[in-house]
Amino acid sequence: MSENKKTGREYGKTLVTNLRNYLMYIALAVIFIVFQILSNGSFLTARNITNLINQTGYIAVMAVGMTLILIIRQIDLSVGFVAGFLGAAAARLLKAGVAVLPTILIVLAMGVMIGLVQGLIIGKVGVPAFITTLAFEFGFRGLLTLITEATGTIPIQSDVFYELSNGFIPELFKIGDLSGSCLIAGAISMALIVFSEIRKRKELKRYKFEDMPVLLFILKLLFFVALIGTLTVVLAGYRGISWTIVIVVIVVAIYSFVMNKTKVGRYIYGMGGNPEAAQLSGVDIKRILIGSFASMGLMAALGGILYTSRLGSATPTAGMGFELDAIASCYIAGVSTSGGVGSVANSVIGAFVIMSLTNGLNLIGVGISYQYLIKGIIFILAVALDVRSRGKKALG
Repeated sequence: MSENKKTGREYGKTLVTNLRNYLMYIALAVIFIVFQILSNGSFLTARNITNLINQTGYIAVMAVGMTLILIIRQIDLSVGFVAGFLGAAAARLLKAGVAVLPTILIVLAMGVMIGLVQGLIIGKVGVPAFITTLAFEFGFRGLLTLITEATGTIPIQSDVFYELSNGFIPELFKIGDLSGSCLIAGAISMALIVFSEIRKRKELKRYKFEDMPVLLFILKLLFFVALIGTLTVVLAGYRGISWTIVIVVIVVAIYSFVMNKTKVGRYIYGMGGNPEAAQLSGVDIKRILIGSFASMGLMAALGGILYTSRLGSATPTAGMGFELDAIASCYIAGVSTSGGVGSVANSVIGAFVIMSLTNGLNLIGVGISYQYLIKGIIFILAVALDVRSRGKKALG
């Protein structure tokens, strides 16, 4: 009897410990269920989910870059209008007759340079990140207005560029009415997640770290498989895999490898966890800071490209509020307010949570004023949960 009670307490403790790490997945599932009911079945339609994923792309890539910035205890308030300006710059280049690939490369290089300049001002000159990036936000808001003031909007006249956020990979075969390539991609994704989680569990056991009980581990795997399986079937029933999904997956794969498998990633986490200790151990924290802001500039540029492609034009209001959605995505996904903790893959899920909430509220006719209020409440709750959970761990 006492053994059963002990096991129950252990399960409860494990649930509380791991709740923060999987909160955004639970939130995503709850959002899906609630809005599917409230919208009378309109939310989980193939068309709506496909549009939702394509709409999330630009916030997702910016959330990836923002994850690094928040991990090292910095902030970037400029990314919204930097993305808007660079998207408009892409539209201008295309209108001037520059081919799509050179346009993309030029805009991405501009993003890196903008990030480098901000990083140098913060790291070398010593101006706080909040002030520097706020100043850049004002500056690029003005530049966006300047570059679009002649026509108001700059239409995209390239079908190839337009397809980046609106196109789908060619369909190879069908299984009934479903996209075969999408089903295969979903099956591979589920297999990779199961394999990765089992491998991670074995690593924890090998080094004698505490892990969740077997039953909870199996339930977690079933939850992931069910979530991905549902999305796969829904997408397969429409047009399959969009290029936005491909781009986001590539970005997440690259950043996850860097953060988890390279010295640079370890230095970033080390700097975020304890900058003084990292510096004493030989880490060039200024170089890491500058590199992280350059990375953020790159992701802002990619976000601007995806957003402009999605709309089919550049507008004077492009980028407004993007930085808030990117930051909120990261904190909802478990990036610590005190630095040193975070995952780029989780931040993408956090972006999907934010955009799913927006999409669902629009679908059931909730006004924009109430949407901002609801987002604000969720953001406060996410950060409060982070602060409370970190505080309890610190107290033992």
